[in-house]
Amino acid sequence: MTARYLIFEDGTTFAGEGFGAPAVTFGEVVFNTSMTGYQEIITNQIYNNQIVVFSQPNIGSYGIQHNIYETIVPTIKGVIVRSLSNVGADNPQQQTLDRYLKQMNIPGITNIDTRAVIHKLRDAGKPLKGSIVPVPDDHAFDQLHATVLTNQQVAQVSTPKPYPNPDVGMSVVVVDFGLKNGVLRELSRRKCNVTVLPYTATAEEILRLDPDGVVLSSGPGNPNSIKRSVLEMIQQIQTKVPLFAIGLGHELFAIANGATVQRNPVEHHGMNHPLKEIITDHIVYANQGGGYRIDPQTVDRSQLFITYVDLIDNSIQGLRHRHYPAFSVQFFPDGAPGPDETDGLFDEFLDIMKRKEARR
Repeated sequence: MTARYLIFEDGTTFAGEGFGAPAVTFGEVVFNTSMTGYQEIITNQIYNNQIVVFSQPNIGSYGIQHNIYETIVPTIKGVIVRSLSNVGADNPQQQTLDRYLKQMNIPGITNIDTRAVIHKLRDAGKPLKGSIVPVPDDHAFDQLHATVLTNQQVAQVSTPKPYPNPDVGMSVVVVDFGLKNGVLRELSRRKCNVTVLPYTATAEEILRLDPDGVVLSSGPGNPNSIKRSVLEMIQQIQTKVPLFAIGLGHELFAIANGATVQRNPVEHHGMNHPLKEIITDHIVYANQGGGYRIDPQTVDRSQLFITYVDLIDNSIQGLRHRHYPAFSVQFFPDGAPGPDETDGLFDEFLDIMKRKEARR
């Protein structure tokens, strides 16, 4: 392995050894506290334009699996690990993490003090821009300072054209803001006949497909940067058919109903966040990945009520509309990776669609 460095815009440098692609990269640096599921994390489109630091000390202790990709072409900018395992390195039939990142042109650093990096990210209380470079010289820092990260991440990861994921059950339209395959798996398990549409789809284009329900997917970036037309689509769709919004979709659902969304001081990424379901006081653990939260003071209680809160920081993790069959969650109910304690939300969505169909 050759020397590689993680540098921050404030001049801080962390030394390690490179693996994966020998590329120079730039992005926001975030950390993930999950103990397992590195492949699903790396292939999750919420990490578009981000460099992910794993708090789990050893990554790569099992090979890349062909059936658990969250997207086929990941857009993560880099991977930082304390210790890299190359399980399957002698088996040409099994992908190692190193080999996979080389194929995807994603750089990584190992043998780095990830605890110190995570402490820095926590103490900063705001997103930090970083770069993976071969030499931490003045030129590398000049490039980092000059780099402007795009706020059009959804446009980069959303499907450009509609496509089907057919089955024989309820008809569901999924609006793709950076769709996780885990959502498609859960809908497939329930025999849903799915059509995936670009994030630019209008209410008219969606309703033309006569869906029994609509899912707003998770995705990367700032919800406040999304076009006004998307909010108008949500406002119309929630009055017509059952709506289930996840992650970025949850944030957009809140904005479309009058709430405001603000940046988290420290992003939530991990599968160990305890959540409380308000109506039952039941505690569940869920997989989270998000940099934004809903301001509770701006939630119109005559339109929305809160269904879940995070027990660590009391942030809003779920909403439900009082007048329409529409609800949302900040976390990932598909449990890929992570606990599957909340996958029953897909069953609840199915029940709502069936009740709506029975009343037609």
